[in-house]
Amino acid sequence: MTKVIKIISWFNENKNEENIKGMQRFGIKTDKTFGIKIPILRNFAKTIGKNTELARKLWQTDYHEAQILAVFITKPNELTEADLDLWVNDFNSWDICDQACMNIFDKTPFAEKKIFEWALREEEYVRRAAFAIIASIAVHDKKASNEKFIVSSQKCREKMEHG
Repeated sequence: MTKVIKIISWFNENKNEENIKGMQRFGIKTDKTFGIKIPILRNFAKTIGKNTELARKLWQTDYHEAQILAVFITKPNELTEADLDLWVNDFNSWDICDQACMNIFDKTPFAEKKIFEWALREEEYVRRAAFAIIASIAVHDKKASNEKFIVSSQKCREKMEHG
């Protein structure tokens, strides 16, 4: 059995119907989900270790938990700009968007470029990704000045309003 199949089997073994109902209440699409809570996924990720190639394969399964697990096992410095574009185009819920942006996308050398690129896009979660990256960098980059984020936010807003 491949690692991906073993992981999907683990998801099935840990499926939680009650959590799936809760996810629905929060607007998360649940057609390809197992209802596994984030802390459990984080602990499971620790048993796997960092593995960006496996993360790419998990992402392609299109399972909700597989994509979040992919975020947790990815090394941000191994992501390409094409990876970010591929993943952002697959976002179908706010939680996957926020997990990806606030755990790995914000740590890539492409983060600031993507803020301005994605803020102009029509897709809800792609645009959300731009602002999630701004928020994450603002929280995590202790050396950055407030002015940097004020300007970024203003530029994004201007581009969204005027094209």
